[in-house]
Amino acid sequence: MKERILVLSCSLLISIMVFASHHLTVVQWNIWQEGTMVDGGYDAIVAEIVRLHPDFVTLSEVRNYHHTDFTKRLCRSLQQKGLKYYSFYSYDSGLLSRYPIEDSATIFPNCDDHGSIYKLVTHVHGQRFAVYTAHLDYLNDAYYNVRGVDGSTWKEIPALTDVNDILRINVASKRDDAVRLFIADAQKEILLGSQIILGGDFNEPSFKDWTRKTGNLYDHHGVVVPWTVSVLLDRAGFTDTYRYLHPDILRYPGFTYPSFNKAKPDDKVTWAPKSDERDRIDYVFCKGSRLRPVCSKIFGPRQSIVRSKTVTEKGKDRFITPLDVWPTDHKGVWVEFRY
Repeated sequence: MKERILVLSCSLLISIMVFASHHLTVVQWNIWQEGTMVDGGYDAIVAEIVRLHPDFVTLSEVRNYHHTDFTKRLCRSLQQKGLKYYSFYSYDSGLLSRYPIEDSATIFPNCDDHGSIYKLVTHVHGQRFAVYTAHLDYLNDAYYNVRGVDGSTWKEIPALTDVNDILRINVASKRDDAVRLFIADAQKEILLGSQIILGGDFNEPSFKDWTRKTGNLYDHHGVVVPWTVSVLLDRAGFTDTYRYLHPDILRYPGFTYPSFNKAKPDDKVTWAPKSDERDRIDYVFCKGSRLRPVCSKIFGPRQSIVRSKTVTEKGKDRFITPLDVWPTDHKGVWVEFRY
């Protein structure tokens, strides 16, 4: 009997070791118009990727200015630094992979700047991965309406606190349309054995952050909102990696916007200059039988902008702070996975 227990214990240990025998890292990063809004922004993007050397990078605000292929250019710059990355042509959002890309697809095409989602497929240590990048519609941003700013025109309005009206405005965007297409495609990938990773600037908060605990914070005006996109993803079984690893929303708010940037005046990185608009709108989600998030940090300055003033975050969020120049008005999200 003891020998049988020992065999079973060893088998279980081997299974666990096999399950968690590899790791990879992912960075989600809104790069603010390809880093063009800050002097030295592009070089800073290159330098930070060289420093972090993530397995996958999901990018927002890829514009391909001057008829260029931005991710191809970025891969070329990284190659000059001794790092090999792969990409494919995309617009609005982009993907970098340390592993050869076997397939790519447009899941939600950009049209009139209402957002985009793209996918790559690759194998890492024999495991199939489907990695998606999203930059969702920036219009009908109803979380600004709560804060007294119209989420499409950015003009001052009375603060909106009726949840039904908030959600009505929110779903007038294309964000939920895009995410429904992502979920449908990801479910097909899961049937093929893929581990799923989705990184993006969603331009929408999470329902996990707008609860009774935060009702009187960050100019939520007492409102509890089941924000559409995060609800859809949660119901479909996708894990919000940062909130999974940091469930205490008061100690780990995880704000990604608006970020302090020493190269820009505070009032130039805000849409609601009279409000506390801090929110977590950049995410890395995952789903897969083998994929497990084990660590996540906020990638960017410790400071945020509140009512057009710099404040230093006092929570317990862990930061990967910039080397020097910070090229964007967002903070990124860094996640380590085991699989």
